[in-house]
Amino acid sequence: MIALALALPMRAAFADDPGVLVLGRISDDPKAHYEQLKPLLDYVVPRMADVGIREGRILMAKDPQQMASYLRRGRVDWVSETAGTAVLLQQRAQARPILLTERDGTSQYHSVFFARRDSGLRSLDDLRGHSVAFQRPSSTSAYLVPAAELLDRGLSLEILLSPTDRLDSGVVGYLFARSELNIATWVHKRLVDAGVMSNLDWDNPRRMPVAFRRDLVVIGMTPNYPRAVELVRGDLNPKVKARLREVLSEAAADPDASEALLRFFKTTRFLEIDPTSQHALDHIAVGVGRVRADVE
Repeated sequence: MIALALALPMRAAFADDPGVLVLGRISDDPKAHYEQLKPLLDYVVPRMADVGIREGRILMAKDPQQMASYLRRGRVDWVSETAGTAVLLQQRAQARPILLTERDGTSQYHSVFFARRDSGLRSLDDLRGHSVAFQRPSSTSAYLVPAAELLDRGLSLEILLSPTDRLDSGVVGYLFARSELNIATWVHKRLVDAGVMSNLDWDNPRRMPVAFRRDLVVIGMTPNYPRAVELVRGDLNPKVKARLREVLSEAAADPDASEALLRFFKTTRFLEIDPTSQHALDHIAVGVGRVRADVE
């Protein structure tokens, strides 16, 4: 049995029941995300009966702060998130990563900074005194990681009220454009001087139109980092944690899981957290800390 909990009173929706596995999601579109999460939870729950799991539920959070609260209070057991949000949940709620998530055949990606070819900008160091468009505050590839990269280079970031806001020559001004297509458009139309998005979005003509891209140039890139991470709450029963990790690790080899994985954000498999990926996550954790302390 899989249940969705959105507006039910918390006590009624989540009694302290060790037989229930709760999958959480930070969402601005609960209905759509429920349809993506439910098939994998349907697949996982019956395979965890040997550790006492008999039911699955889905709980949506509106933002990382709310999800951290759910994890701290034991309301959510398992979360799938991008690397930046994953380290936030580690820092704020002692969540523990158990696996990496490969989506659409890709387990690693990086951020790409770009500007117009005629802008005169050729490197990240040239951004001082210029403006950059990020996506949204929760984005790993289009805010958290690239903002940390700029801080690592000794650049200061200052939020702008609008693209026409006056900018101090000693800082990098930034705005949130809400979508990758908006970022591309703002740079191409000269509303901002530079933009940033993942290399996957840079190569996607729906998010970076070909007509725009030929007028743009890459001025910097970040190192690779994991695309997504599976986490559990820190005090989850070790037997449940181990079995969940086992079921997910083996899912790619099970034909019965293929449709559920496809629906689960086009997941192709779950991978061990190797030393290189752990190093990248540790680096992101330091960078996110700096962004929270120095920028926000």
